[in-house]
Amino acid sequence: MGVSGSGKSHIGALLASRLGVAFIDGDDYHSPANVDKMANGIPLDDDDRREWLETLAGLIGDHRRRDASLVLACSALKQRYRELLRRGDSELAFLFLEGRRDELRQRLAAREEHFFRGEAMLDSQLRDLEPPGEAEAVVCSISDTPEAIVENFLEALPDIRR
Repeated sequence: MGVSGSGKSHIGALLASRLGVAFIDGDDYHSPANVDKMANGIPLDDDDRREWLETLAGLIGDHRRRDASLVLACSALKQRYRELLRRGDSELAFLFLEGRRDELRQRLAAREEHFFRGEAMLDSQLRDLEPPGEAEAVVCSISDTPEAIVENFLEALPDIRR
């Protein structure tokens, strides 16, 4: 979890590969209306995100019922969003990719083929962000290498099957 530009998709794919489990990029499940809003620099609000988060919780639940592990990349900006995602699996573990605004802005500027556009969008996500505490998530800095982030997360969660 984390704001746009924090590396959720890249880290998530690395983590899933390392664990040998499925990877789902939450961005792939936004409605066309949400994608259009973001592509036009219009931040999403709670109502826009509700159906998207419910869909993701359903995917998490589907995997849980099949006893299949999963890595999901999702912004999960607010506490209540994370609670909604946990409806799919109450034992859901979070990795929070924490970064400074200037570093995030640079990363976003380098992305060419993503629908998330503009500093106003980043600022909106940073305003909405309710950072999880250490009791709720493993917190890693985006300044670390992707490999170090994955390793730190795995070390913090010894019950994950490797």
